[in-house]
Amino acid sequence: MKGLKDKVIIVTGGAGGIGSATCRRLAEEGAKVAIFDMNLQAAENLAKEIQAQNGQAIAVQCDITQADVVEQAVQTIESTLGPIDGLVNNAGWDIFKPFIKTNPQEWEKLIQINLVGMLNMHYSVLKGMVARNAGRIVNIASDAARVGSSGEAVYAACKGGLLSFSKTLAREHSRNNITINVICPGPTDTALLAGVTEGASNPEKLREAFTRAIPLGRLGQPDDLASSIAFFLSDDASFITGQVLSVSGGLTMNG
Repeated sequence: MKGLKDKVIIVTGGAGGIGSATCRRLAEEGAKVAIFDMNLQAAENLAKEIQAQNGQAIAVQCDITQADVVEQAVQTIESTLGPIDGLVNNAGWDIFKPFIKTNPQEWEKLIQINLVGMLNMHYSVLKGMVARNAGRIVNIASDAARVGSSGEAVYAACKGGLLSFSKTLAREHSRNNITINVICPGPTDTALLAGVTEGASNPEKLREAFTRAIPLGRLGQPDDLASSIAFFLSDDASFITGQVLSVSGGLTMNG
């Protein structure tokens, strides 16, 4: 894809399923990848893997729910790799329960990781992008935000907020040559999905139900998302902003 070589791109939750696939893909395209993750060992292992393939990557332990930690992590990247060209807000967490069976402590964790964390990331990264009059941001939401999903009420609320936030910032910063787009995965074969299904009374039955509901007949794979994320970060998507793309095997269709 055009324009990714030597670009400095942060991927939050970069050591996880979709995150790690995205980091590998971006490195293959020649980008300098900053792997932000709470699990520093996993991030370092991924960075070493990418480096062994002649790619450029650095691991940074970062709790995105803490604004001061995010600010310091962003400064670290800028001092080591250079100005930040792209941001992928991928980190997330979910539980699978009917709303009335959840509790305020769970709501707080869901909101902190899925909503406040991405606010912190935008706030720290956008300032530099505005100063340089250039940037690409891709936010990973969920089809739960677009059509609802039983058992994921607060998670869907957070991701719905991310959709409207992204569209608003896309308008605010279009004159700064900054594009902001959203990808909504459907059920994807990651550790997050495994964690969600484990909360169900019959995890295997729920997984089978997810699969049957997808017109293309399979769960999404992390690489399915990585390609779309790379596209939105590339110059091939330079005239696209404020858009929401469902990558769900046809699970949701909305014209």
